Amino acid sequence: MMRRSLYSHPTNCFISPNFLLHFKLFSSVSDVEAQLRSLCAKPDKFHLNEAVSLLHKAVNSSLLPSQSACNYLLESLVKSKNYELAFSVYSKMTHVGVLPSFISLSGLIDSFVIAKKPQMALGVLGLMFKRGFIFGVYNINVILKGLCRNSEVYEALDLFNRMKKINILPDIVSYNTIVNGLCKEKRLEKAVDLLVEMEGSNCEPNSFTYCSLMDGLCKDGRVEEAMNLLEEMKRKGLEVDVVVYVTLISGLCSKGCLHRGKALFDEMFEKGISPNVVAYSCLINGFCKKGLWREATAVLQTMTERGIQPDVHTYTCMIDGLCKDGRARKALDLFDLMIEKGEEPSTVTYNVLINGLCKEDSIGDAFKIFETMLEKGKRPDVFSYNTLIMGLCNKRKVDEAMKLFCSLLEDGNYVEPDAITFNTVIQGLCKEGRLDEAVEIYDTMIQRGSSGNLLTCQILIGEYLKAGIVDKAIELWKRVHELGFVPSSTTYSVMIDGFCKTHMLNFAKGLFSRMKISGLSPTLFDYNTLMASLCKESSLDQARRLFQEMRNSNCEPDIISFNIMIDGTLKAGDIQSAKELLKDMYHMGLTPDTYTYSSLISRLSKLGQMEEAKGAFDNMIASGITPDNHIYDSLIKGFGSNDETEEVIKLLGQMAEMGAVLDLEITNTILAFLCNSSEHLDVVELLPNFSSEESGRTSISCDELLKKIQKSNPKLQICAA
Repeated sequence: MMRRSLYSHPTNCFISPNFLLHFKLFSSVSDVEAQLRSLCAKPDKFHLNEAVSLLHKAVNSSLLPSQSACNYLLESLVKSKNYELAFSVYSKMTHVGVLPSFISLSGLIDSFVIAKKPQMALGVLGLMFKRGFIFGVYNINVILKGLCRNSEVYEALDLFNRMKKINILPDIVSYNTIVNGLCKEKRLEKAVDLLVEMEGSNCEPNSFTYCSLMDGLCKDGRVEEAMNLLEEMKRKGLEVDVVVYVTLISGLCSKGCLHRGKALFDEMFEKGISPNVVAYSCLINGFCKKGLWREATAVLQTMTERGIQPDVHTYTCMIDGLCKDGRARKALDLFDLMIEKGEEPSTVTYNVLINGLCKEDSIGDAFKIFETMLEKGKRPDVFSYNTLIMGLCNKRKVDEAMKLFCSLLEDGNYVEPDAITFNTVIQGLCKEGRLDEAVEIYDTMIQRGSSGNLLTCQILIGEYLKAGIVDKAIELWKRVHELGFVPSSTTYSVMIDGFCKTHMLNFAKGLFSRMKISGLSPTLFDYNTLMASLCKESSLDQARRLFQEMRNSNCEPDIISFNIMIDGTLKAGDIQSAKELLKDMYHMGLTPDTYTYSSLISRLSKLGQMEEAKGAFDNMIASGITPDNHIYDSLIKGFGSNDETEEVIKLLGQMAEMGAVLDLEITNTILAFLCNSSEHLDVVELLPNFSSEESGRTSISCDELLKKIQKSNPKLQICAA
C-alpha cells in the first residue's frame, strides 16, 4: 500500500526507490538544494521529473529550498520545454510564498503562450508589474501573439492600448501582430486605422503589414483596395515579394478577375521573382472555376517545365474544377496521373472526386475510389461517408445507404456520424415513404446524444403532415422551440403547406401570422399556398386581402398567384373581377399559360358564358398554346348544354385537325352530347376521324365511338361510312 501511494504522487512523476532512500538521508535545506541542482544539470525528462518530485517532497517535509534554487529548477523546466512541470512548480512556489525571479516569469510567459494559455500569461505579466519588475515590449509582444493566435483579438487590442499608458511604445512587431489579428477576425476598418497610425508615428509599416492587410481585404472581396495598397508599397520603395504577389493573385482569381491575376503573375517574372507552387495553384484554380481547361492545363504544363512539381493542392484544384464542371471522368484520369507522378492524394482530394462521381450518378466508381482510399491508409472522414450515403439516397438505393450508415454506427473505427449524415438518411427514407424507419433513425440520433438540427425536425414535420399525423407534427414543432432552434422561413413554409393539405386552414393562418411576428417575410410560395386553400374553402374575401397584402409588400405575385385568384373569382361567379385580374396580369408583363386559359374556359363554360369562353379559347390559340382535352371537354359541355350543335361539331373538327386523341373522359362527354341530340342526326357525316393510339393514354377510334353511341341510344340513326 505504501509503495502504491508513493507512485501515485500528485505530480504524476515517476519516483525511483533509490531516490526515496537518498531523500531520507537529507537533513538540511542545503542537501536538498544540492540534489536539485545536480538533477537539473542533467535536463532529460527522467531527471527533471525527479527534481520536481524532490521539490514537492521537500516542501511537504518543511525543507523548503531557497528562492534561487526554486527559480533554477523553474528556469531549467522552461528551457527544456517541460511546460506542464513548469506550471506545477510555479504553482507550488506561489503557494508557499517563494517569489519567482524576472527570468522565471519571462520564461513562464513564453510557456503559457506556447501552451495556448495566453490569459495565464497575462496574469504573470500582472505579477511582474505588481512586483515592480521592468519588463519590455518583447514580453508584451509574446502575449499579443498568443492572444491573436487564440482569436482573442479584443483582449490583444486592449493590451496593445494599455502599452502606451505604461510608457512602453509598440514596435513594428506589436503593430504587425495586432494588424494581422484584426484582419483574420475581419475587423478591417480598425486594421486600416492602425496602418494610418503607424505612418504618423516613428514605426513605419513594412511588407508584412501591407501583406496582412491585403490578405484580409482579398478574403473580404475588397480586391481593389488591396491593389491600391500594392501601389502604395511600390511608391514607398518597399519590397514586393512572392508572398505579396500570391496574396493578390489569389484574391483576383477568387473574384474571377483572371486576366488581372495573370498580368500580376507575369509581372513577377519581369521583376525576376520566381512564382512558387501556390502562385501556380491559384491561377490553375481560377481557370478551373471558369471552365477554362485549356488555360489551366497550359499553366500546369508551364509549371512542370520550369521544374516546379505540382503539389496535392494543385491537383486537387483541377480535380475539383473538373468535377464541378460535370467532367468527373476527366478528373478520374487526372487523379491517376497524380498517383503516377508520385503525389499522394489527400483526404480532400478523395472527397472531391467521390463527390463529383456521385453527382454524375457513377456510384460504383465512387465506391472504388473509396476503397482505394482505405487501401492507401487514408482515413475517410464524415464528409466521405456523407457523400456516398447522399449519392445512394439520390439514386433511390436507400437500403444500401442504410447498410453504410449502420456500419458507421456499429464499428468504432469509423468516424462519428454528424447531423448531415442522419438528415440524409432520414430524408432518403421519407422520400421512399418509410416514415416509421425515419423516426427510428431520429430516435437513434437522440440516444447517441444529438438533438439534430432544425432541418432534422423540418423534414419529419413535413412528412408527419403529409401522412396526416398532425399530433406528432405539433409535438415535434414544440420540440423545435424547446431545443432553442429558431424556425426559418422554410420551416414555416413546410408547416403552412402541410396544414393546408390536411385542411387545417386555421392552423396554417396562425403560423402565417406568427411567421410575420417573428420578423420573417412570407415567401411567394406561402402566399400562393394559403390563397389556394382559402379559395377552395370559398373564403374569397380573405384570399383577396392576402393577395393585396402580397402586392403591397416586396413579394410580387407570379402567374400562379393570378391563376389562383382568377379561378377563385370565377368560381364565385364574379366575371368582372376576373377580367380585371387578367388585365393586371398583362400589365405586370405576365403571359397567361395553359392553366390560366383552362381555368377561364372551364369556369366561364359552367357559368354559361359561352361567348366569353370562346373568346378566351381563340386568344389561347392565337397565343400559340395548344388546348388540352380538358379545355375541349369544358367547351363541348358548355355548348352542348345550350344546344349549340354546330359549335360542338366545329370543335370536334378542330380537335381532329390538331391530332387530339380521345380519352375516356372526353369520349363520354361526346357520347352524352350526341345521345341527347336529334335522333335524325347523320352522325357519320358529322364526326371527324380521331387518332386511336397514343403512348400511355387510353384512346378510342371513330368506329368504336359510333358503336358506343348506337349502344347508348339505339333509336339514333347511324349511316354507314
